[in-house]
Amino acid sequence: MRVPSPASRGSIAIRFATFDVFWAFVAPWLALWIRGAHVLSVADWPDATLFCGIAFASSLIGFLIFRIREGMTHLFSVHDALDVAKAVLLAEFVTCLVLFSMTRLDGIPRSTPLIHALLLSAGLVSARAFLRMAYADVDTSPPAAKGPVEHIIVIGSNRLSALYIGLLRAYGRERYRVIALLDERPEMAGRSIAGFRVFGPPSHLVPVIEEFKEHGIHTDRIIVGGDANFLAPETTSEIRRISREYDIRLDFIPQLIGLDALQALPVEAGPVPVRASTARYALPRYLIVRRYVDFCVSLLLIVALLPLFALISVVVLLDVGSPVYFWQRRVGMDGQSFQMHKFRTLRPSYDGKGNPISSKRTSWVGEFLRRSRLDELPQLLNVLVGDMSLIGPRPLLPHDQPADPTLRLMVRPGITGWAQVNGGKLLTPEEKNALDEWYVRHASPWLDLKILGLTVVFMLAGERETAASAPDHAAAISIEQPSKRLA
Repeated sequence: MRVPSPASRGSIAIRFATFDVFWAFVAPWLALWIRGAHVLSVADWPDATLFCGIAFASSLIGFLIFRIREGMTHLFSVHDALDVAKAVLLAEFVTCLVLFSMTRLDGIPRSTPLIHALLLSAGLVSARAFLRMAYADVDTSPPAAKGPVEHIIVIGSNRLSALYIGLLRAYGRERYRVIALLDERPEMAGRSIAGFRVFGPPSHLVPVIEEFKEHGIHTDRIIVGGDANFLAPETTSEIRRISREYDIRLDFIPQLIGLDALQALPVEAGPVPVRASTARYALPRYLIVRRYVDFCVSLLLIVALLPLFALISVVVLLDVGSPVYFWQRRVGMDGQSFQMHKFRTLRPSYDGKGNPISSKRTSWVGEFLRRSRLDELPQLLNVLVGDMSLIGPRPLLPHDQPADPTLRLMVRPGITGWAQVNGGKLLTPEEKNALDEWYVRHASPWLDLKILGLTVVFMLAGERETAASAPDHAAAISIEQPSKRLA
């Protein structure tokens, strides 16, 4: 899974997936048929052919620009789903622009492009989600424990750095992950080396570290693409100071005789261990089959709420700028990390030049999105691709895990859950964990319906601390008895 760039750091090979080409060809004809357009008649077939041909070509252009073929694997993620949405939006824009310029859309019902966009995006996302689900169904054995992931910042975009990045990919693609590339030459900013974009000069090291930390990514190592004399003395001295201050290991490529030198464990990363003794706990069968319900419901909600997604995206773009989505690494089922998405409600901590922004980061728009929980809507995409569930324990950052997270990590984390409707942020981590464990043991369709109803009340009335927050009594909480307010 590739790591996106931080918020303030807002990239073509001609390759297509066979299904993508097929669906791009079928979708415009299907849209005209659903709309009942008269251009499907024999007499008006040239207009229909023109629309479908332009829509097909525009779709292929969008597929190329956003490289959506890379998401056609069992590793399909929310980031790939967002790329699909971008490709579809670009395809519709180009189609409408070309058709309007040529024929003023004569003979084509005005709703046809919208129907085409919905069909195209639904087909592309569903195919990828089903592929991921099929892969998961084939492999029913418990996932093997993966080693910790080490996040690396490389300084120096030279040939030596490019070769070393290639070695990292070949030796341990899932173990070592380059997250940023810096270079002191101004002309290199924005260019890509070995598939990684140069964010800026080494003087931006602290902002880059801080922004990735805000997104839940801890920088574990800094590697310089040369020896100690590769950079200016003052630059090397500053990098050494930063590495000591942030407790980040500093290495120089010429001094790394072999990759065995990279075996030091990172401070923060990797899956949270699941204890074997508790892992044998038999989950309610409802939690096992609920994945299919989550997929169908999330797909319907995404389609129904598409106008709201578009409206919020425009508002966020005008308020805090691009990108409109905020991502953060969280711990999910079986202790495996994933990227949880939200609408952005904060302005970046640093500007594009690496200078800290001292002005207020929030606005009334961001506050409204947070209070109304509308910023959580993109997590429906996490549900669609299988990272999350509609209801379950909220996913936590690695350093926020309780002492024994085993039981809560046996199920997919949820957008809302029993702990959220019984206090939310007002609860301590121990109280949340006790409530989450109670939910895992007692999950049922009726409990989920109750949580959904309480979530609506929660969104309207705000967080309320309840008697259910006491960890010693969480197991005694009954879904038939309403929670009591603390005095």
